[in-house]
Formats: sequence, structure tokens, C-alpha cells
Amino acid sequence: VVRVVAATDDLTIDYDDLERQLTERTRVVAFALASNATGSVADAKRICALARAAGALSWIDAVHYAAHEPIDVAELGCDVLLCSPYKFCGPHLGIAYVRRELAETLRPYKARPSASTPTGRSFETGTLPYELLAGFSATIAYLETLGGMEVLRDYERELGEHLVANLPDNVTLYGPPSMEGRVPTFLFNVDGVPADEVARTLGERGVGIWSADNWYCVSLGERLPEQSLRAGIIHYNTRAEVDRLLAELSSFQR
Repeated sequence: VVRVVAATDDLTIDYDDLERQLTERTRVVAFALASNATGSVADAKRICALARAAGALSWIDAVHYAAHEPIDVAELGCDVLLCSPYKFCGPHLGIAYVRRELAETLRPYKARPSASTPTGRSFETGTLPYELLAGFSATIAYLETLGGMEVLRDYERELGEHLVANLPDNVTLYGPPSMEGRVPTFLFNVDGVPADEVARTLGERGVGIWSADNWYCVSLGERLPEQSLRAGIIHYNTRAEVDRLLAELSSFQR
């Protein structure tokens, strides 16, 4: 049985509902650390503690979060955390952290001759994707030349605060109303103008944002408009680009 936790009015996790749904039969509590739709960030330490108290495992999808924030799995207290470097300028490679005590109890599907020790090797099915691993190493080196994730997080947050504080009155933002409790991913609509029309017009003007009706947000779909726009900030964006987006959004009148 899979149960879905409700969302609050600002489209974040309803922790009271999560607590109500946890029982002695709960086996896994799986959640996204950051929503790739609204940018909202989950209170991972709280969720992992609740899962542990219920005797369940905590599984974190950190794909979207890892592009914007440093991660300390020990501090989060999670059992499993998954992400991919493709979100932070690296190759399409899967990365999994599994708590050692848990990993030692798992029996991965693999070719019988593959190594079983140390524990991490038991999940390797054969020849490693060395070109992807080289790309991943280069990605980390690149991010370090920019100061590391802490520096990039602060820079992106500054740009995000500037965007949120200056959104024109004709824009409706979904999710957290500030940069508190979010990464710089923004879901919004321009009042009175279809999302696909806004995206197409901005694209013609050299500004790239997305419009869609499905952001992989199972519990949020019924709470969001049929279509919406999404814009994201990452470390190579500039304040001038944010100002350009704000100016273009202000130009829409209906």
C-alpha cells in the first residue's frame, strides 16, 4: 500500500498528516528533499526522525536539491539518499548513499562473479562507467574552483531573493513566498495570459523558461493550475539576467 501525504496551502509537506499516516506497518518513507516544481525544501531531519521512530526506512530523492545546496547525510539522519550530477553540470550518473548497516543487509541483483566486498562493490554489476566517473570528478573540481557548494548556495539565494522581492504584480507565485524553505526554482503564472503563450513569447525574445502541465508532483497536481511556468536560477546566472526576466514578465498585459 502506498500512501501520499497531503500538502499545505503553500504547497509544502503537511507534517501533521505525515505523522497521522505513520503506523507500525510503515516500511519506507520516501520524499523529495526539494521539489522540482515549486522549489520547496522538506524538513529532512524531521521526516527521517519520524520514520526512524516508526521503525521505517527514510529514502530521499535529492536530485533537485543537490544542484543548489551542500548535503550532509549524517546530519540528515537518512537511510538512503539518491541524486545525479546531471543537475549540477555533470554527466547522467546515478549516485546512491546507503547507510552501511542497511547496505550490508541488502542483496543486489548482479552477475555472480562480481565482487561482494567491500560493501559498496556489491552493487556494481560489472565494468564501471569510467567516462562518467571521470566527468563526475571533473564536475566536483569545477565546482570547487568556484568556491564550493556553500559559496554557490549563498550566491543563488541572493539572486532568488532579488527575484521574489521584485516579482511584478501580474505574477502569481506558487509555493513558499520567500527564499526561506526553498531552492531558487520558481513556479508561477502571469495573470490572464496562458503559460504556453508566455513561454513562447519569452523564447522569441531570448529568455528561456518552461511551461508544462506535469511537474512530476503527484500530490500537488490537483492544487496547481492546468498549466504553469517554471524558471530556475543556478550559479552561472547573473543579476542582470534576473532583471531581464522581471522586465519581460512586467511587459505582459491582458
